[in-house]
Amino acid sequence: MTSLWWPGDQHAGDLVSDTALLRALVRVEQAWLDALVAAGVAPAGAAHDLTGLVGDDDAERVAVEAEAGGNPVIPLVALLRDRAPEPATTWLHRGLTSQDVVDTAVLLCARDAVARVRRELGRQVDRLADLVDRHRATPMLARTLTQPAVPTTFGAKAATWLHGILDADDALGALAWPVQLGGAAGTLAAIVELGGPDRTRAARTAYAAALGLAEAPPWHTRRAPVTRLADAAVGATDAWGRIANDVLVLGRPEIGELADGSGGGSSTMPHKANPTTATLVRRAALAAPQLAATLHLAAAEQVDERADGAWHVEWATLAVLLRRTVVAAVQATRLLDDLQVHGERMRSHLAAAGDAVLAEQRSMAGLAGHDPAPTYHGLLDDLADEALARAAVHRHDRKADDA
Repeated sequence: MTSLWWPGDQHAGDLVSDTALLRALVRVEQAWLDALVAAGVAPAGAAHDLTGLVGDDDAERVAVEAEAGGNPVIPLVALLRDRAPEPATTWLHRGLTSQDVVDTAVLLCARDAVARVRRELGRQVDRLADLVDRHRATPMLARTLTQPAVPTTFGAKAATWLHGILDADDALGALAWPVQLGGAAGTLAAIVELGGPDRTRAARTAYAAALGLAEAPPWHTRRAPVTRLADAAVGATDAWGRIANDVLVLGRPEIGELADGSGGGSSTMPHKANPTTATLVRRAALAAPQLAATLHLAAAEQVDERADGAWHVEWATLAVLLRRTVVAAVQATRLLDDLQVHGERMRSHLAAAGDAVLAEQRSMAGLAGHDPAPTYHGLLDDLADEALARAAVHRHDRKADDA
């Protein structure tokens, strides 16, 4: 997919798209029909492959017809029943409500998007660990509230970036992926009526297992799975925005300590080499929090056993947030891969700051009653080692997950 509205949208591909959602909706219906048969609620003859009954070319029809009932499950089920043979057509979707199918399908789509983001975060951890190691002794001027502060190293700055990326990956890796199953009002009454309590319990277990999701109580109006997902996505864009901001500020020609290697051009000024990648990464960091805020507002506006409007606003909001997070992940990797570090400029700016940046050191030494030490680097080596150790654990865990 491409978008003139959001340059780079093609990096998200088919993730969290209309066709991806349609396929996920059918997959959910398939898993439930199979669970009903496996649990003995539906007869064995009801088993049927639904995935071939609806294709990507049906997405527009389902989307248009979704307006009448307010969600895409209603026209999808009608389409499946029209195309499936008996007795599958009688038994598919029985015991479910539309929200069961939409919520579960949305999480399936979101899980794919998060997996893609985490792959990019893994690459970023590797790149940042290399920067920390190579530049742990590259001196530079630390700045606080835009002004010269004390000496530091670029390795220390990169270590801060690295911790932010690791924090983001920890949050994404900790996400839960609960199946949604509650029936019309979250009581599972229709399913129990069809097959009794024991078969209903068996169907719940089989349904979750088929989708690779966690069996869970209904969360129709308890939207933590959505808000936690949104918060984790925003945590990632926050971390990338932090890096992009440093690249943009330190890449100004009058500073020149870093450079965004993308070298984007201008439509009218041939001499420009704009920091395009950093700019696009920062764009995502600026846009993401408001999308998450909409999802939190929707969570707070839940009412009764299933909400009117507060649920409906989530789908597109979450889709936009996740697609933009994937795009930002790819662009952040590119930013780090192409990043240029100008150590000589860093050293020259530190030297130009003169003794002023050692004022705190002189004050502390005087208080302690000794002469100032030759350097004022604190525990920079320890801090670099801590960041690298954390990155090593992350790499080990990543390899274990991939094995």
